Amino acid sequence: MDNNRVYVFDTTLRDGEQVPGCQLTTVEKIEVAKELEALGVDIIEAGFPISSPGDFQSVVEISKAVSEPVICALTRANTKDIDAAAEALRFAKRKRIHTGIGASDMHIKYKFNSTREEILKRGADAVKYARQFVDDVEFYAEDAGRADNEFLARMVEAVIAAGATVVNIPDTNGYCLPDQYGAKIKYLMDHVSNIDKAIISVHCHNDLGLATANTIAGIMNGARQVECTINGIGERAGNTSLEEVAMILKTHHSLGLHTNINSKHIYGISTLVSTMMRMPVQPNKAIVGRNAFAHSSGIHQDGVLKHRENYEILNPEDVGIATNSIILTARSGRHALKHHLERLGYKLDKINLDEVYQRFLEMADQKKEISDADLQQLMGDGDEKNYVDKAIKLMLLQVVCGDPLRPMATVKLKINGEEKEASAAGNGPVNATINAIHEIIKDDIDLDEFSIQAMHGGSEDVSKVNMRVKYNGQSYYGFGYSTDIVNASVNAYVDALNKIY
Repeated sequence: MDNNRVYVFDTTLRDGEQVPGCQLTTVEKIEVAKELEALGVDIIEAGFPISSPGDFQSVVEISKAVSEPVICALTRANTKDIDAAAEALRFAKRKRIHTGIGASDMHIKYKFNSTREEILKRGADAVKYARQFVDDVEFYAEDAGRADNEFLARMVEAVIAAGATVVNIPDTNGYCLPDQYGAKIKYLMDHVSNIDKAIISVHCHNDLGLATANTIAGIMNGARQVECTINGIGERAGNTSLEEVAMILKTHHSLGLHTNINSKHIYGISTLVSTMMRMPVQPNKAIVGRNAFAHSSGIHQDGVLKHRENYEILNPEDVGIATNSIILTARSGRHALKHHLERLGYKLDKINLDEVYQRFLEMADQKKEISDADLQQLMGDGDEKNYVDKAIKLMLLQVVCGDPLRPMATVKLKINGEEKEASAAGNGPVNATINAIHEIIKDDIDLDEFSIQAMHGGSEDVSKVNMRVKYNGQSYYGFGYSTDIVNASVNAYVDALNKIY
């Protein structure tokens, strides 16, 4: 076994899905499971089969849908739970039963009304029973974070002797400090005689905001499996965040540890899970938050524009984000303003920039954040002396739509002086229009972002449309204004095309 390999056990579909209001259908779980497979997770905890028919069926269907990761099913330390898990896993190519029982005196006394010796026996018996169905059995010592280390070592030794291939040491209530948790793992590595026969796993909760720190402490002291969730979702304050652990190990080469995670898939699956579970990611969330690669301080912006690593230890592209974000505020400097104006197609010399910068500061004092539309207003939208000459101009737009008519659009563009016309259908008037433009342009351009905003309010209001398109791996922004939403959308799309051409 590669002693420097850290196995990633994802429990988004089990522990993560226990958050109220975040339940997924079986079809949605399969979609997430396939993305977890593409991400490179080693084990997917697909559910708790005995808990409900829906959970049972989800484990069955996920077992059919993915082939590379081990599919794991959770149980308590009793035969009925284990029977249900074994049945649910019958189609899995690689299968694991995850069974266990409380390890702390708190749980032994108040949850099980039992004794240490009886709990030891129940844990070992559950592992032996599970081994009749699968070769891979993981045992969890619930509330290990508050358990007596000597008793915990006895439990770990007993379940390994009974056939456990992985032993999970959960900080179930997020109680431990990193040095305490690391010391607990080290104690087990030093005092369990058969510890080399199993992988030690860490499963930390975030009640005190220490889940990731405790997980890393556990890895540094000998654990080689991490249990985590996408975006750190989970009961109460959540679980260890998969993306944080993966990128810590990728960034800190001195640890000499690695995972099988393809980090370029991180942002995509983060967005998927956030959308499906209706759990927005907080803007300042590490790795995947909206502000994780955003810079508003003028000093920081200048440093990033000169050399990214001045203020970024991670490359946003490594986690699937196209680029960092230079946010314009009153604290931004000339370098950042020039960067955005050039991105929007404006040409400025140094003298002109100084003048524009003073007007920018006046605007920024009135607004918390300056948008691209604000910059266009600042520059005087359509000012030909500042704006790059347009290669493409919209000459005609005709749209037919309504119930039960299928939307159809006819577009005439003037491209470098030559007029071209095309018609196309779509699932809506905007889609039909863009399809017609594609008939003319013939290039592989993807619409990546599309937003409509009323500027003032009311049915006669002017609509502002922002678009982002991708072409040859680069992003381009377009903006359009009109009392007609379709016309504003087309103007925004054509504006983006002009940035490309």
